[in-house]
Amino acid sequence: MADDVLLCVRDLRIAFVSGRLLLPAVDGISFQLAAGETLALLGESGCGKSATALALLRLLPAAGRIAGGEVSFEGRDLLCLSEAEMRGVRGGGMAMIFQEPATSLNPVLTVGHQLGEALERHLGVGGLAARERSLELLTAVGIADPGRRLGEYPFQLSGGMKQRVMIAVALAGNPRLLIADEPTTALDVTIQAQILELLRGLQADRAMGMLLITHDLGVVAQMASRVGVMYAGEIVEEAPREAFFSSPRHPYTRKLFAALPDLARRGGRLETIPGQVPPLSEMPGGCRFAARCPHAWDLCRQQTPAWREVAVGHRLRCHLDDGEGACVGIAAAVVTAPAAAGGQPPALLAVEDLRVHFPIRRGLLQRTVGYVRAVDGVSLELASGRTLALVGESGCGKTTVGKAILQLVPASGGRVQLLGQALGAQSRRAQRPLRRRMQMIFQDPFASLNPRLSVGEIIGEGMRALGIDSSGQGNGAAIAAVLEQVGLAREAAGRYPHEFSGGQRQRIAIARALAVQPDLVICDEPTSALDVSVQAQILNLLATLQADLGLAYLFITHNFAVVDHLAHEVAVMYLGRIVERGTVDEVLRSPQHPYTRALLSAVPSPRLDAQPEFIRLPGEIPSPARPPVGCHFHPRCRQASAVCRECYPETTSVSTTHSVRCHLYR
Repeated sequence: MADDVLLCVRDLRIAFVSGRLLLPAVDGISFQLAAGETLALLGESGCGKSATALALLRLLPAAGRIAGGEVSFEGRDLLCLSEAEMRGVRGGGMAMIFQEPATSLNPVLTVGHQLGEALERHLGVGGLAARERSLELLTAVGIADPGRRLGEYPFQLSGGMKQRVMIAVALAGNPRLLIADEPTTALDVTIQAQILELLRGLQADRAMGMLLITHDLGVVAQMASRVGVMYAGEIVEEAPREAFFSSPRHPYTRKLFAALPDLARRGGRLETIPGQVPPLSEMPGGCRFAARCPHAWDLCRQQTPAWREVAVGHRLRCHLDDGEGACVGIAAAVVTAPAAAGGQPPALLAVEDLRVHFPIRRGLLQRTVGYVRAVDGVSLELASGRTLALVGESGCGKTTVGKAILQLVPASGGRVQLLGQALGAQSRRAQRPLRRRMQMIFQDPFASLNPRLSVGEIIGEGMRALGIDSSGQGNGAAIAAVLEQVGLAREAAGRYPHEFSGGQRQRIAIARALAVQPDLVICDEPTSALDVSVQAQILNLLATLQADLGLAYLFITHNFAVVDHLAHEVAVMYLGRIVERGTVDEVLRSPQHPYTRALLSAVPSPRLDAQPEFIRLPGEIPSPARPPVGCHFHPRCRQASAVCRECYPETTSVSTTHSVRCHLYR
């Protein structure tokens, strides 16, 4: 083993106990990781990436078993160490950043206490020295006012700050190897860019090795030195970053590229991967990707492919040898973008000066002492057959706008009209005919589907409540028709939500919305928790339904690649207000507001030649309970002037369809 190799994994096999069976989850993977190097493990959910990471630290759940192999860290086989010896390795030699910081940090201990525990355990540092070191760590990960944060609890921190604290805890023991399991999945693009920049800087300063687990090709393009692609418990391709992005060879890798919406490509149908990752109990023989591979032949189903090297450092497991090096996804023909409307069709939805203010109550008598201005004067229009994307960081008020339009939260002011009829001013009974014309697809399909009801009952519930075929005689046929419309078999009506995959559950949520024949569908981050292959299926489905049924979508998201692929117009929100509005080409190709430019600069691109210069935004988003005087964005804006601190800018028209609220364009 070379002197600079930190980690060497040979033929690692992991299984999970299910009754009397031992189901293989990771089947004989091998790789090496050197100091200062980043190896990215890429693949869909269920392919064994996280199980591999947990096995390296011997943190598998109770049902997990390491069935064989060797894990050598700095020359020591970790699988032969006692639990007491492993405690010294965890944190001191290898540390892990978990996927969800909110559940990984102890909610009843302060930030200082959790950092102090790690320092005392691994470095023997306590007391005043531990506090000083904790302050240094928080400063190193970019947390402002570290002295105050030491005494705060995780619930008092934003998502980005919690992730930074977790990184500080992981670094407290001066590890030589850092395992990052989806470290930016739930974060906004601006915070994600800051975290990735932070990890790159810390790695360079400390010469750490890093094992990065992700399904985001954009993150891989920014971070990785080498890439390993996992599928169904096996690594199927491994290559240096440049070779991986310029000439991926395995059919599965190519399909992942082709399924990814990209800022450089717009419209049309994305390629999808039929089927799904096989469950542990049904692992096929031969090549495990054969059932989903368009190029599979008899040998693929009969014999497991052996490793073969196609270039220096580039190897794969595949029976095909087509000699091609071009990436199918990146080299695919550029398809036509969503057509711009020749003349503006009449508005289906008209929102004027919408405000949603939540009272802040304190004291024994719960007196109102202020308001959280979640939405503070939003105006927008949306026509039938069009998609308006509402984008911005978490906490800017996007979801509240959607809920206020649907009357799920009461508006404090303003007007919402659907088909020319005002919502909110009528009684609940008078609003019923309009209820069926607008529906919502929520971010988490599992949480929004009743686990006690079958799929047929979930879909039929809305139909009965809104008086669509209230006799129930045709409900069965209508439910079967809407299931087939979203690509599910009619037999799915008798099954329950837990029996479906994440992508299938999102299709059920779409079917529930379509069952009442709406004109407007509000989509709240409908693809944020999905793999790129499943995301492609959902985006294709939404585009088809819009073309067939003339649906209008208000698409709430922070994924600009999805916006570029699906939307016609974009509205950018910041702290309860829309700061820029225009067509997709105008806003994404020629952004005017400094905030829009910063958002777009933070989007990681899955192309090595298209990484924009990141515009770092100082500080955090101000509280909507105490928005800054003047332009709300001025405390974070590099171009702010005196007038920005005094009054909020009026709307300026850049073109007939493009407007911006910024003093730079007075």
